[in-house]
Amino acid sequence: MKTILSILFLAGLLIYVPKAAGQAFDQGTQVIAVGVGIGSSLGSFNYSSQIPAISLQYERGVWQAGDVGVISLGGYAGYKGFSYKTSSGNFEATSKWNYTILGLRSAFHYQGIENDRLDLFGGLMFSYNILNYSYEDNTGSSAVSSGNFGSSAGMTIYVGGRYYFMENVAAFAELGYGVSYLNLGLAFRL
Repeated sequence: MKTILSILFLAGLLIYVPKAAGQAFDQGTQVIAVGVGIGSSLGSFNYSSQIPAISLQYERGVWQAGDVGVISLGGYAGYKGFSYKTSSGNFEATSKWNYTILGLRSAFHYQGIENDRLDLFGGLMFSYNILNYSYEDNTGSSAVSSGNFGSSAGMTIYVGGRYYFMENVAAFAELGYGVSYLNLGLAFRL
């Protein structure tokens, strides 16, 4: 996880190209963001171990919305996994849940702020939420209780902001429902 974030951060620094002063997000702007989630309705019970919620996002400013903003289109991929182990006497069992969320997003980026480092946005995401579940115990009952359970389409509203502390590198926070309720991370303007 740390290696992936380090590589993405270094790639963002290498992509660094000075840009003319203006709004933080304009028509034609492209952004890739990687985040770690905090809080989620996924796995809302006791677990033995978990993989933190991670997400990867891409968006491009497509339409100018008058003088007040830009509308973007993009994609989203999120992942969270956890497992629960139990034992009693000689019996041992492990259940694993892996959630993958793939989505199409569109956001309105407000341009009414006279700060070229701040990007405030809100939007909608249509997604497909994939749940892979597996169960294994030391009696050999793994095949009976594995598969895709509860996979479904979803829609969410989200709001967020990015602050560019470097010309093309920003910290971001986003509230909504993807793989988590709060997503924090780094965004790279291409």
